[in-house]
Amino acid sequence: MGSAMLASAARCRYRLVVFDWDGTLMDSAPRIVACMQQAAEAFGGRVPSAAAIRDIIGLGLPEAIERLYPGTTEAGRERLQRAYGESFRAADQSPAPFFPDVVEGLERLHRSGECQMAVATGKSRRGLDRTFAHTDAARWFADSRTADLTRSKPHPLMLEELLAARGIGVADAVMVGDTEYDLEMARAIGMDRIAVTYGVHDRRRLERSDPILVADDFSKVVDWLLDVQP
Repeated sequence: MGSAMLASAARCRYRLVVFDWDGTLMDSAPRIVACMQQAAEAFGGRVPSAAAIRDIIGLGLPEAIERLYPGTTEAGRERLQRAYGESFRAADQSPAPFFPDVVEGLERLHRSGECQMAVATGKSRRGLDRTFAHTDAARWFADSRTADLTRSKPHPLMLEELLAARGIGVADAVMVGDTEYDLEMARAIGMDRIAVTYGVHDRRRLERSDPILVADDFSKVVDWLLDVQP
């Protein structure tokens, strides 16, 4: 019997599964790096390395720019934000690819009917809605929070808002992410957390946040959530 058939009879370990977006579901890091470097060139400032930009993926845009350009004036940060937004919107007219097994895995969780799914992301609301429109992904998710309408990771406010909105206790929810910002956001309120290693932060860094599971591919996350035995 295949894992998809087993999943249909499985019970999800949680009532709510919250996913990060960039680096966890969608392979958008190369696009984010390129757009941030283009914005820096347009701004006329120092162009950060790809590694430095990958390190801040997951944060809200103002927080990311503050880390990349500490001490920059408020006017300078606003110019960088506008330049990045223009660059990213131009590049984002076609969606970045999902990581392998993500579409199939989200479908398995959705079809199981055993848990709700939500998104907690450093993207803007406009950016997430644009991605939803391009990919038809919104049908999988009961709710979502974006960094521009709440607090940026690693502050746990977006998770607290999702739990309150869905009427679910922290013990019945889990956060899935590829960065320490995702995991520390969950740890701050005692929520279980799952780390994926194919995104932007490495295994050693992720393990410092004591995830309940560290997975090298998305199918392992879904199998574990649905308690599918190998």
